[in-house]
Amino acid sequence: MYKIMLDAELSKAFDVWSGYLDARTGEDPQARARLRSTLQSAREAAAAGDPESARALVAEMYDDARVAGLPWAPVLPGPCAADRQARDYAKDELREVLPLHLRDELDGIALFLRVTSRRLQNAPGLDTATHQDILYITARAGMALDLAHPAAARRELERLEAIARRCGVEP
Repeated sequence: MYKIMLDAELSKAFDVWSGYLDARTGEDPQARARLRSTLQSAREAAAAGDPESARALVAEMYDDARVAGLPWAPVLPGPCAADRQARDYAKDELREVLPLHLRDELDGIALFLRVTSRRLQNAPGLDTATHQDILYITARAGMALDLAHPAAARRELERLEAIARRCGVEP
């Protein structure tokens, strides 16, 4: 599962950079040529089974674009957005490797998790410690879902539902 998520991160980055480099933005052609070359090297590294080098090259692209002052270049997404995008890319591959009953179970847990978390975060009068607990438990459940571990995700969902009941929020 973890390898699928890492591969999805690279695929997403390759697609984002390819789309940017294929667009006619009128930006510095030399900088864009260097980025195109680095992207090709990253793709080759990934194809050769060296994802660490590919990730390093992609990170270098973000830095190079920033230093070159390319206003339309992709920006490095924050950790939450990056994880969400990687999960979106990985879901198609996961459909191929996970049995249907497990996918359905994980999807159901994810739905209840989103609803319960949203209701709690929007509840009035919660203290800072409770908000931190909600974020922490939601993140743990998300990691369990990413690893396709329904029992662990369900345990975290149950912890979140206990906080909801304690706070008078319908889970």
